Amino acid sequence: MVVNFNSRDSFHKFPFGAVKSDSKVNFTITAEDGVYIDSIRIVVIKNDFVYTEQYFDYGGFDSGMHKYSCNLIFPEIGIYKYYFIINSEKGQLTGQNYNGRLVLKKLSSSENYRVAQCSFSMWQLTVYNKNFRTPDWAKGGIMYQIFPDRFKKGGNDTLPKTKNERKFHKNWNEIPEYIYDVPSYTANDFYGGNFKGIQEQLPYIKELGVNVIYLNPIFESGANHRYSTADYKNADPYLGTNDDFKRLCKEADNLGIKIILDGVFSHTGDDSIYFNKFGNYPEKGAFESDDSPYSSWYTFGKTKEEYGCWWGFKNLPNVNELDSSYMNFITNNKDGVLKLWSDLGCFGWRLDVADELPDDFIDAVRNAVKAENPDALIIGEVWEDATTKESYGIKRRYLLGDQLDSVMNYPFRTAILNFASGESGTDFEAAVMAIVENYPSPALHVLMNSISTHDTLRAITALNKKNVLPKNQGNYKMTKEEYESSKKRLLFSVFLQFSLPGIPSIYYGDEVGVQGYRDPYNRTTYPYGKEDFFILDFHKKMAAIRKKYKKDFSDTMEMIYSDETSVCFKRGNLIFTANNGGAQFIKVSGLKNRIFGAENAVFNEYGVIMPPYSYAIFRKD
Repeated sequence: MVVNFNSRDSFHKFPFGAVKSDSKVNFTITAEDGVYIDSIRIVVIKNDFVYTEQYFDYGGFDSGMHKYSCNLIFPEIGIYKYYFIINSEKGQLTGQNYNGRLVLKKLSSSENYRVAQCSFSMWQLTVYNKNFRTPDWAKGGIMYQIFPDRFKKGGNDTLPKTKNERKFHKNWNEIPEYIYDVPSYTANDFYGGNFKGIQEQLPYIKELGVNVIYLNPIFESGANHRYSTADYKNADPYLGTNDDFKRLCKEADNLGIKIILDGVFSHTGDDSIYFNKFGNYPEKGAFESDDSPYSSWYTFGKTKEEYGCWWGFKNLPNVNELDSSYMNFITNNKDGVLKLWSDLGCFGWRLDVADELPDDFIDAVRNAVKAENPDALIIGEVWEDATTKESYGIKRRYLLGDQLDSVMNYPFRTAILNFASGESGTDFEAAVMAIVENYPSPALHVLMNSISTHDTLRAITALNKKNVLPKNQGNYKMTKEEYESSKKRLLFSVFLQFSLPGIPSIYYGDEVGVQGYRDPYNRTTYPYGKEDFFILDFHKKMAAIRKKYKKDFSDTMEMIYSDETSVCFKRGNLIFTANNGGAQFIKVSGLKNRIFGAENAVFNEYGVIMPPYSYAIFRKD
């Protein structure tokens, strides 16, 4: 009994993927001749209950298949699930989702209607605000992520005095401190990277095709990562002054580069103006006194030593984001934190731990940022599918059109590195297409696509698959054989990173082969004089292709083929192929000429033979 539906085929579901509110969506199911079907109906679920049901109309017989269709309009934004109930000669069956395609199974009476009771997989339909817009300047672009202390030290070696104890590495190439070397480790060792250093390297960053720089936190903080904010309204003195930041933004803008900042708004540092646990600041902090203007920002227990903190880290006291004083401090349009940095040249924000920020706070941030600059970019730190994300029992609405522009795209990172490490092309297709299908188009095209970040292993290290004891990770360097093998896989990964929908984000140093396990070893200094220029040249070539074919890279993605070792997909008039195994034939028609990669690939009107572990871009006829 052959019954067909594929949500990723526009014949069966139109339009593809997420849809705008008030859109009409067409669903079409076909059945082979000789199959008796009495009725087909679609069951649509929202918030675990039936939202609507509708029977399909018979649309006639063509090319050996019977056609059944229905149209639905979705006026309300939200995340919907759907499946089909088919009454046939085989009894009552469900049309269930397997990788976008329909599979038939017997329907259990206990599974009918309520999502919480369903053991089968349904399709998702994301309905987003029809007025959702994201910044056009970012689409088709490239991002460069910088951990400021470790990128470049500009100017002289004179460091300003600070309110807290800091250590300074005189040797730029030293390994960062960690608990295995310093039992009292507090992440207070610095290398002196600063705004002037970044400014000096802007021409280099521009050569990578970059049009947006994302800076990890720059607010004053006694920790090198600066996620323990001490003063939201001043840059850390080791980085420079607010005026230095303003000059950096202006110079970057002259080169067509925007700068976005890390917004760390779920917690502050204990050594801060606002908490002031150690008395390093003249103003009364919440830890010192209930009379502090900041006391309502924090939650204390029976004593001052008992306070809510981020994931148990006592140096990171949590803030009450919905406290009116705190929210006003961050978002007010006269002298709030967001306005201050926007006035200095900040062109957007990456919101740290977005799943720990209440919806009302994110709403207020969006309203404040967009009121100041409608073209500002707002990206959230979300590690999972952002459309299905739940946190603290609440279904999040990040990408429905009234909160974030987009998110950090960790699902793509996992899919890319797994495929580059030898996992199947079909698994790659399933992981990537789930995001492509679920995410609204405006968000999809400004996804932050990283293969490394400050919170993960460096990609080249992750691809080595070498288990090293934590105490030895700081000193570990790959053998020549390991490095060359991982380098091959890294280039394969970069090819996919630059080819998929969204903005490829280069974590500083990845483009020259920097190795490193997790924090702090993924945050080593940029290796001036020790760069792998072959990897750097590869990034530049991919950037040049994205620029030359920007229209194609801004188009939707259509998966053409996948198997155990290969994938083939289309964007605009470009065809992308990748093969992680031996020589492989990929069936795809209309290849006109090869524009990048796999120089030994052989192609004709029927498809292409890809060499072992290769990738290529072809122009479609």
